Amino acid sequence: MEPAASLLRPLRPPAPDARTTTGRRPLGALLLAEGLVTAEQLEQALDEKDATGHRVGEILVARGWLEPSTLARVLAEQHGLEFVDLNQAHVDRTAAALLPEKYARRYQALPMRLLSEGLMLVAVADPTNVVTSDDLRLALGLNVRLAVASAPALTSAIASVYRSEIQMESFGDATGEDPAAGGVDIADAGTSAPAIELVNKLVTHAIDDGASDLHVEPQANELVVRARIDGVTRRVTTIPRNLQPAVTSRLKIMGGLDIAERRAPQDGRVSIRHRGKPVDLRMAVLPTTHGEQIVLRIMNRSESRLELGELGMAPKAQEAFARAIRQPYGAVLTVGPSGSGKTTTLYAALAILNEDVRVLMTIEDPVEYQMSGVNQIEVHPRSGLTFARGLRTILRSDPDVLLVGEIRDEETAQIAIQAAMTGHLVLTTLHAQNAASSIARLQDMGIEPSLLATSVNCIVAQRLARRLCAYCREEYEPTRAELAELGTDGPPDDLRMYRAKGCPQCSHTGYAGRVALYEVISVTGRLRQLISSGSTEEILAAAVEEGTTTLRRDGMRLVRTGISSLEEVRRVTGDWLD
Repeated sequence: MEPAASLLRPLRPPAPDARTTTGRRPLGALLLAEGLVTAEQLEQALDEKDATGHRVGEILVARGWLEPSTLARVLAEQHGLEFVDLNQAHVDRTAAALLPEKYARRYQALPMRLLSEGLMLVAVADPTNVVTSDDLRLALGLNVRLAVASAPALTSAIASVYRSEIQMESFGDATGEDPAAGGVDIADAGTSAPAIELVNKLVTHAIDDGASDLHVEPQANELVVRARIDGVTRRVTTIPRNLQPAVTSRLKIMGGLDIAERRAPQDGRVSIRHRGKPVDLRMAVLPTTHGEQIVLRIMNRSESRLELGELGMAPKAQEAFARAIRQPYGAVLTVGPSGSGKTTTLYAALAILNEDVRVLMTIEDPVEYQMSGVNQIEVHPRSGLTFARGLRTILRSDPDVLLVGEIRDEETAQIAIQAAMTGHLVLTTLHAQNAASSIARLQDMGIEPSLLATSVNCIVAQRLARRLCAYCREEYEPTRAELAELGTDGPPDDLRMYRAKGCPQCSHTGYAGRVALYEVISVTGRLRQLISSGSTEEILAAAVEEGTTTLRRDGMRLVRTGISSLEEVRRVTGDWLD
């Protein structure tokens, strides 16, 4: 985000008093002068800028050598502008409302307040973009004075300001195309029907907030709308009872469901575009006492998948998992509740196995990630393409590696396990409480224990815990009971424990984003015997003896490193998982 002059690379890092031809000191010189980066770090950033074209400031932040807020402060100093900390500064919502949300996001700009008649203070992340300044003047119809804010804080503030409670009376006539067709951007869509505009706004805000699910729940006198963000639901708004039929019908039309049927459960799906990116919505409709409850599962196909090393597994667990997926045949199971990241883990495995010497195939509902070099199939029960039927056909197509999106029934389980026994590597997910209990779950589906003992290579149980917000987490002195829970008698010198506090960056929750907890069991000699004849408790005890870290203990690793809080690990694991 530095000016063009600062992008001209010197033969060596500039001296602290070096200036550009415009009289403005280069960004690198300012950073060096204040001791914020080393000459070596700046040199490496300049090398990367030459190779990628990215800006030096962005590279330094991405590598973790510079905080975004520090970069913003130095940019403000470089350009003689005011620096604003949006975690503390007050934003006049009346002033912000003068700039439509889509322009605020497009230009990464947020009006803060009127300074005088005809002059608006606007926070931006990039003060070097002259075109943006001109466009803001035209959009606002006012002169602007720029201030500089950090890019993450600005993005969060824009989301917070424009996420204000949705007002039902604000839905007037508008025109636009129907986003249910999947060809228009739902963020810009609007029609003359108030219910359609309301549904568009609800879905847009849910996706912008990073929600995984949107719940529309009928109550006696209103519709309550809640979004699941980072695994926890938050109330978004309430909708008057008189709009319930229109809102419910609109959602069902989007999902291709029968709007006349109100007494039977229904499932549907819809593909839309949100801010230019494809998004799939899976819809579940369930009749309740006060009307039909609708839950939308938001599947963002455009999100990039993680590599194995980025999943956050402990080194020993990652080694065991990598060894299992390198086997030429057998089954690798990932288990946990819905939304615990099981498919993400399996796609990290596929990324390693995706080589020309192997044929990789998947069957999923729906396909969550697009991966070049992998033959991906999406089930479609209405046309007869079920997991079981698709698996039979796939096995006749000579695959080396097969990913089964989920084992849901006995038939699918039988085919998957037989495939693992007959020379295929099968990666699949299963709903189970922990790694050891997945064996009992498959036995309940009719799989013989002896078949499981010979076919399963590895079982991975996982949960997703919320990350502490890096902007507001607060350090505290742990109690004796908390230290005992961590497995230590006294506080080590390097132990620093944090808890949630709350700030505008994290919508005052104290958490931002999620991190995975893993329990990896390598199925070897003794465990194979126990799978044939032992109980769940015996399997888990034997796995721990052989070095498996339970979900709860892996969570304690995240607590010790300040990534998550003890309270959050307790919430997602429970005492019984230790």
